[in-house]
Amino acid sequence: MSDAELWTGDVADSDTDYPLLSRTEVFQGHVWDVRTDRVEIAGTPVDRDYVVHTGAVGVIALDHDDRVLLVRQYRHPVGRSLFEPPAGLLDVAGEDPLLTAQRELVEEAGYHADTWHVLVDYLTSPGGSTEVFRTYLARGVHRAVGGRTFTGEAEERDLPQVWVDLDQARALVLAGKIQNPAAVAGILAAWSARATGWNTLRPADTAWPTRDRVIARGGVPTS
Repeated sequence: MSDAELWTGDVADSDTDYPLLSRTEVFQGHVWDVRTDRVEIAGTPVDRDYVVHTGAVGVIALDHDDRVLLVRQYRHPVGRSLFEPPAGLLDVAGEDPLLTAQRELVEEAGYHADTWHVLVDYLTSPGGSTEVFRTYLARGVHRAVGGRTFTGEAEERDLPQVWVDLDQARALVLAGKIQNPAAVAGILAAWSARATGWNTLRPADTAWPTRDRVIARGGVPTS
C-alpha cells in the first residue's frame, strides 16, 4: 500500500463531488425509480446504476421491561416473512421524519410513545440505492385508542406482533435468525445504547444532513 492510500483525516463520512456528465431515468416504478448516471471519477467516465429511493424510518419501541416490539411481515423480493420494527417510507412530501415514525408506530403496531430519541442512522445499500434510514428509539409506549390503524393491503394487512427481550433479540440477530436491516441495526444499537446508560441517544429533532444531501442531489423520486 502506498502512502497515498493511507487516510490521515477524520474518520467520518463526508460529502464528495465528482463531475456529473449525464443522467438517464431508466425506469419509473410505483414506489422508486432506477437511474443511470455517467460520472467522471479520477478522470475516468463511468456509468453507475442505482435505485432512487424515498428514504425511510423505523421505530425500536421498548416497554418498561426492555422488550422490543417486532412485527412479522412478508417481503416478496426475498420470499420470506421477516421480523422487523415498525417502519415506513418517507413518501409524504414535507412531513417531518419524526412524525412519519410516530404515525407508523400507530398504523403498524397500534402504539404511542411518550419519549422519542434518534437511535441510529445508516445507508441501507449505498452502492446501489439512495435510501437513507433513520431509526428512532421510542419508550413509554402505550396502546393507541382503538389499536392498530389498518391502512395497508396485501402483506401489510396482517402484521402479527411480538415483544422480545432486548438481550434475546440481540442473540437472535447474532445467530442470523433476524436479518431485516432495520431490525439488525436497531436492535444492536439499542442494546449498545443501553449498555452505556443511554448516553449515545440523540434528540428526536436532530438534523439529518445525509438526507438533506441526498434530496439536494435529486436522489428521491419526484412522482
